[in-house]
Amino acid sequence: MTSPGRTERLVLPGVLTAEQAARTVAGIAALQRPDGAIPWFRGHHLDPWDHVEAAMALDAAGEHERAEAAYRWLAEHQNADGSWYAAYADGDADRPTDLGKESNFCAYVAVGVWHHYLATGDDTFVERMWPVVFAAMEFVLALQRPGGQIGWKREADGTPVADALLTGCSSIHQALRCALALAEHREEPQPDWELALGQLGHAIRHHPERFLDKSRYSMDWYYPVLGGAVTGPAAKERIEEGWDRFVVPGLGVRCVLPNPWVTGGESAELALALWVMGESDRALEILRWMQHLRAENGMYWTGYVFEDDAFWPEELTSWTAGSLLLAVAALGGDQATVAVFGGEGLPAGLEPDCC
Repeated sequence: MTSPGRTERLVLPGVLTAEQAARTVAGIAALQRPDGAIPWFRGHHLDPWDHVEAAMALDAAGEHERAEAAYRWLAEHQNADGSWYAAYADGDADRPTDLGKESNFCAYVAVGVWHHYLATGDDTFVERMWPVVFAAMEFVLALQRPGGQIGWKREADGTPVADALLTGCSSIHQALRCALALAEHREEPQPDWELALGQLGHAIRHHPERFLDKSRYSMDWYYPVLGGAVTGPAAKERIEEGWDRFVVPGLGVRCVLPNPWVTGGESAELALALWVMGESDRALEILRWMQHLRAENGMYWTGYVFEDDAFWPEELTSWTAGSLLLAVAALGGDQATVAVFGGEGLPAGLEPDCC
């Protein structure tokens, strides 16, 4: 089991003790396959985005070898076009269960790789992973539309889906910034990526009509803030506007309206978005609320249906625990996590000259 001494950085009063953090980290580690893959839970599937989130949580806990193994899995199983499939049965690369290739899933490797570098200072790792990140970003940006938004995915037959998701594009916005930070670190400028970032940020901030209407989902509410596209007073206004619709005091954050269901992942991510805005007190309050989702083994239930007083679905997911650990790491001042989500050293993206 992970030593509590390695998780002192994850101590947060009312949220985690060192021993509790160690149990949560050990829970994620127990789900990791020998080849580095981290499925949602054993017997379920792996998707590339949540795989990276769990790896980042391992890095935040000092489990750098395990995190590196997770990135090695991505490097070894990247498709020739720079993508990964949307889902793999139990993390088995030979058993993809969804042959679609989702743009935000593929982009997120850049966030994880930059986070791992900041946590370890390992330039050899960057050298090895740069071609992986480069190919992934080229795959993603080939789906960018003239309005700046990025299409959701390529179907299994290669057909591009032009419809864009606000949550996914906000995540890509963060990934592009991390990819550009990697490029700068390597002294390999990517001006096309810089242009793409500016166009994407402009679309997120000013053109909601360019995205599918998923406003019932809380992620569409807070992700433009979490991904760094909406900042300052606009971020504050956005969060306040949706607060009463999505936040259930004492329990956490709804996943989708009007369903009476709060979820751990969304709660932890909202806490991280609040921290990004400088509202650490409210972030801490959300993280304290979601502790009713904690199981005896240190993992977290995906969600809770408060009308029925029932955990649902009955699953303890690596990414729910990972999102909680990353939010705690940010509030606790973990340098790599603070830099990645706080935007330290990341390019902001220039607004295009026209809309």
